Amino acid sequence: MINSLYTYFRGLVKYRWLLRQLIARDNKVKYKRSLLGYAWSILNPLLMMSVMTAVFSGMFRFDIPNFPIYFICGNLIFSFFQESTTMSMGSIISNAGLLKKVYIPKYIMPLSKTMSSFVNLWYSLVALFLILIVTRTRFQWTLLLIPLPLLYLFFFSFGIGLLLCVLATFFRDALYLYNVFITALMYLTPIFYPISAVPDVIKKIIYWNPLYYFVLMLRQLVLDGTLPTLKLHLVCISFVVISLTVGLTVFYKNQTKFFLYI
Repeated sequence: MINSLYTYFRGLVKYRWLLRQLIARDNKVKYKRSLLGYAWSILNPLLMMSVMTAVFSGMFRFDIPNFPIYFICGNLIFSFFQESTTMSMGSIISNAGLLKKVYIPKYIMPLSKTMSSFVNLWYSLVALFLILIVTRTRFQWTLLLIPLPLLYLFFFSFGIGLLLCVLATFFRDALYLYNVFITALMYLTPIFYPISAVPDVIKKIIYWNPLYYFVLMLRQLVLDGTLPTLKLHLVCISFVVISLTVGLTVFYKNQTKFFLYI
């Protein structure tokens, strides 16, 4: 199985030009006829941060030091996961015409969606640094390690995207059910509230949410200026390994059946 997967993904080098084209296409389509273009990748988290800060700092008064940074760290992680997995989910269906005409490794479709979202995520990081400057938050040396939780998140999201891609291709209803799931997941991820504010029963559910740990690692690097513990790294790596193993296995075993459903 491992040798088969190695041979399968070795073809990625051959089709890297196509991958670049697909990523560029996705980004062009996303900002087509937009006056501000890529600036929206920066403005969107800034606007969301402004609204959530006004609502939750004023109305609910959660005791969160530097709420703007706290929120934007969680929002960046969740927004990337939501966008990348949602786009990956319909990648085979939306590219059915291309896949029927020429041979292309099918995993390139969900991979291109995840990578295009990852490009947007790096643009969005500009918003994070702007808020750090505006709020006069101290720049910690641990900011240099920000790519680490983002890479964990990338591979985790890619694995989930592969799995969702198969489900959506075989069962179109999965596209609609996932919208409900992702909304529930947003509330079960401590983006705009501290985990100490929820009951113990909800905490146990949150602790099974992989996004919680990616968000926690990013906040430790940005807000606390501390290195994540070995335990936190192992938890994140475990979720990545499980996600990729399940996603790759399910995708690899079912890809030959896609033409019957697209």
